[in-house]
Amino acid sequence: MEELKNKIRNWAIYRGLDEGDPHKQFTKMVEEVGEVAEGLAKGDLDKTIDGIGDVYVTLVILSMRLGVSIEQCVQTAYDEIKDRTGQLVNGIFVKSEDLD
Repeated sequence: MEELKNKIRNWAIYRGLDEGDPHKQFTKMVEEVGEVAEGLAKGDLDKTIDGIGDVYVTLVILSMRLGVSIEQCVQTAYDEIKDRTGQLVNGIFVKSEDLD
């Protein structure tokens, strides 16, 4: 995964995607999330897989634009959820503090 992430970073740098307005990269990421949603809605596993990969690529590039690593972002998220409790409600995990 490390090698693949480095390939993504190099690809982005070569094309100048590591610079510029992070809001534009965020917009691209949202577009790719839409591709995941479309794939799921249509039951198209290939489109869904491609969309998930595209989301990851856009997040790697967004983190570069912000001057942080994707690893730092994921570690921060994991540290926040690692001790979280809750339950599944209609197939969605709901934090304990959000349960009625």
